[in-house]
Amino acid sequence: MTVLNGIRIIEFSGLGPAPFACMMLADHGAEIIRIDRPERRTIRDTSDILSRGKKSVVLDLKCPEGIEAAKKLIASADGLVEGYRPGVMEKLGLGPDLCAEINPKLVYGRLTGWGQAGPLAKSAGHDLNYIALSGALQAMAPADRPAQPSPGFVGDFGGGGMLMAFGLVCALFEAQRSGKGQVIDASICEGSALLTALISGWRESGEWREEPASNIGNGAAPFYNVYRCKDALDITVGAIEPKFYALLLEKLGLTEDPLFRKQMDQSNWPNAKARFAEIFAQRNRDDWCALFEGADVCFAPVLTMSEAHRHAQNISNQSFLEIDGVTQPAPAPKFSRTAAPKPEAVSETGRDTRAILRELGMTDQQIDLAEGARAGG
Repeated sequence: MTVLNGIRIIEFSGLGPAPFACMMLADHGAEIIRIDRPERRTIRDTSDILSRGKKSVVLDLKCPEGIEAAKKLIASADGLVEGYRPGVMEKLGLGPDLCAEINPKLVYGRLTGWGQAGPLAKSAGHDLNYIALSGALQAMAPADRPAQPSPGFVGDFGGGGMLMAFGLVCALFEAQRSGKGQVIDASICEGSALLTALISGWRESGEWREEPASNIGNGAAPFYNVYRCKDALDITVGAIEPKFYALLLEKLGLTEDPLFRKQMDQSNWPNAKARFAEIFAQRNRDDWCALFEGADVCFAPVLTMSEAHRHAQNISNQSFLEIDGVTQPAPAPKFSRTAAPKPEAVSETGRDTRAILRELGMTDQQIDLAEGARAGG
């Protein structure tokens, strides 16, 4: 038994954040039925980690039979997730109002970049654009060059996919009490703004400056930074609290050095950071790991993903697992009583079409038409 056992979610195939949200739900036991396009039929990509643990049904949503099959799936489901631009589902005849008539308890999740309303709602965009508009990108900008793109962690996956997964579970919980579904409007721009809640509070109280790399958390502080080692590999130091900072200085033999005595003297931070950089450049990364790991100096090496897979801490916590020869993040978080099993491997696109649609009362002829199949789709 898993935490989401018995929950059925229909996922309309898309890219990035919506599939990630549904992967998280699948990891914890939800039955995810992804509606794929006919042109994807027979594809099986084991490296498509976001597709793990899901069932796949191929439907041609450009034909009436495909739409009718989609409606049957929706009628059988607890929730739906789509990541299209505003209005696309309405044009298909599968908007939230119509779906509510089909299934009044349906939780209808809509995940977009900009949201369902506003002057940019129907404009194209990507993670970088959304986190730029929310203020999150500038908060991470270095001092000596423009803000840099990130691989979607803050926007697409943190502010988008996780927000949708959270919203869907909340709405499903409420629907069990009220007997009524509702629409979730999750936008990546809004979600990435939500992730800035802590520093928004700091800014309002005068503890956060908006200039790039001018705060403890974004590159100004010598004791909370990334440093290059002799072997051109990097380490991180995050000794903010005085007791951790004191231990860091002790380990480095700097306790009596006047340059480091006034930890929060920001006028001295550039010099202290430059001195730390000189010191850390004198040894290889592994040497610093041997000195610091396990001590309360708030330290960690900067690892590649391959190195992260092999680190003792991650091995101990089983943070990664292998499925079909592909190493990938394990389901998280962990539950004490209803632990998530190892996710099922990525299935062939369309593998479950016939079994699921037959279960819903469709004939083979109807399924052929719904798939857009046998005539080439």
